[in-house]
Amino acid sequence: MFSHIQLGARDLGAMIAFYSAVLPHLGLVRMPDEDDSGPPGAGWHAPGKPWPQFYVQLPFNGLPASAGNGTQVSFAACSQEQVRKAWETAMAMGATDEGGPGLRPHYAADYYGAYCRDPEGNKLCFVHAHGLG
Repeated sequence: MFSHIQLGARDLGAMIAFYSAVLPHLGLVRMPDEDDSGPPGAGWHAPGKPWPQFYVQLPFNGLPASAGNGTQVSFAACSQEQVRKAWETAMAMGATDEGGPGLRPHYAADYYGAYCRDPEGNKLCFVHAHGLG
């Protein structure tokens, strides 16, 4: 459905630390840093799969990054346990709670999700449901 998602960062070091702690719970690994002539950043992907990719990066236009109103990045998990671990780690790393782990049958009978905002205010969802992860 998408090739990559990129979030701007104000404090790149803190954002890299946050996602480096959270994303392994979802089976994602950090990609080697490359000089692509863009601003500094970091990326993650599933091992053995070049796409899709997730990045945090200083904005290309040089202006401060800001969280998008109405924007949410949702990460597929292979199990409810992965959802819980990702959310718990996010909370321990300074995320803001937007809804703890649990079933949300109004989305789908087996939709198990958790919501938070990363340290810079970007809304995240970790979700397990049939066909994801």
